[in-house]
Amino acid sequence: MGGDRRTAAARAQRWAARLAVVAAVAAVVLLVVVAGPRSIGLVAILLAGTVVTAAALWWALTRRGPVRLCAAALAVAAPVAVIWLTIASGLLWLVVVCVALGAVAAGAGWSALATDSGWKAQPVTEAPRPVRPFLIMNPRSGGGKVQRFGLKEKAERAGAKVALLDPDRRVDVAALARTAVAEGADLLGVAGGDGTQALVAGVAAEHGIPFLVVPAGTRNHFALDLGLDRDDPPASLDALTDGVELRVDLGFVGERVFVNNASFGAYAAVVQSDAYRADKLRTTLDLFPDVLTQRAGPRLTARAADVSIDAPQAVLVSNNPYHMGDRAALGRRDRMDTGTLGMLSISVASAAQAAALLRGDRSPGLTVLTAHEVVVDADAAEVPVGLDGEALTLPTPVHCTIRPGALRVRVPRHRPGVPRARPRLDWHKLALLALAR
Repeated sequence: MGGDRRTAAARAQRWAARLAVVAAVAAVVLLVVVAGPRSIGLVAILLAGTVVTAAALWWALTRRGPVRLCAAALAVAAPVAVIWLTIASGLLWLVVVCVALGAVAAGAGWSALATDSGWKAQPVTEAPRPVRPFLIMNPRSGGGKVQRFGLKEKAERAGAKVALLDPDRRVDVAALARTAVAEGADLLGVAGGDGTQALVAGVAAEHGIPFLVVPAGTRNHFALDLGLDRDDPPASLDALTDGVELRVDLGFVGERVFVNNASFGAYAAVVQSDAYRADKLRTTLDLFPDVLTQRAGPRLTARAADVSIDAPQAVLVSNNPYHMGDRAALGRRDRMDTGTLGMLSISVASAAQAAALLRGDRSPGLTVLTAHEVVVDADAAEVPVGLDGEALTLPTPVHCTIRPGALRVRVPRHRPGVPRARPRLDWHKLALLALAR
């Protein structure tokens, strides 16, 4: 029975590879046969429009005044011009058909290669029901999700003690969590943003008790990578009565915990501004010309895995690596128990280098790697850091490390789970699969 299933799966894999190769070849042949010599011009126009748009966006971010306005206009005009030239040539239908064939080729290719990706879901273990769970809830997070979804009342009905933070008073949530543990809490949880999640997760890891994540913040990246439903915060409370447990890693900047990432450079400098919370877009546009061109802020150096990067504009250190091969899953993590940090740095000094970023992780201005430790230094005594979205200023050098399996996370038995990332399209491998018998 098992052998029959494996044979059927291998046959389906080969046919998916054949479909991918046939669709890709058909797109190229159709373009050449129908457009003839004009196909070269058509491809050149599409590539030129993409490059000009990327370069114009770089100018728009790094300039002010009339130059910024002209660059923004160019970023809009370039794709419009490409569309107009395609229509004028009478080849719009051909582009649409070729794009459709390309989509078929990509979909079939991903399906064929997914079988060999080696992806496995993170394992879970059975967990007893907590006796004295303690949850901290921030009523202002996510535009008031705690009240909107009735999270406090639902948690109390499930047997939890709930501390509702006072929005008008600054509260040390880590101290609040430690007090709860001292009073006998056997599970800590947070309904709030990722910054608050990280603070309380550190306390839970310190005492070896489970941690519960309720996605009541704005972005809830940690909840997403745990396989929770971000659109249904109350569903996470099911873990109080019917939960299983994950072991996940924790990132550290010195002794400060992060569950998602620590950012240095441009983004970290922007979130330091008092005006950022009130008007994110305007503040970013005001500050980017100086921080991206390094006229303001410290000059960074990042070191990891025997690689040293000088003067990057941005460095992102993540608790487990983010996807890079699948653009649809950028900012996602398959698993959070690999025991490694991810590091991504961007070094761009011109519009041409900005356009080269379109090559993804093959771009010379983009460095992507994994390591057990990342050290970020600077030509200043302190650097701004965005730690799970919270603005900090830390002394240099900043040491980022990871502690494997440091946190026990209680999740509902029934949850959406973490979707499998699409593998990178390897056309050589697809051709071999298509020809296999």
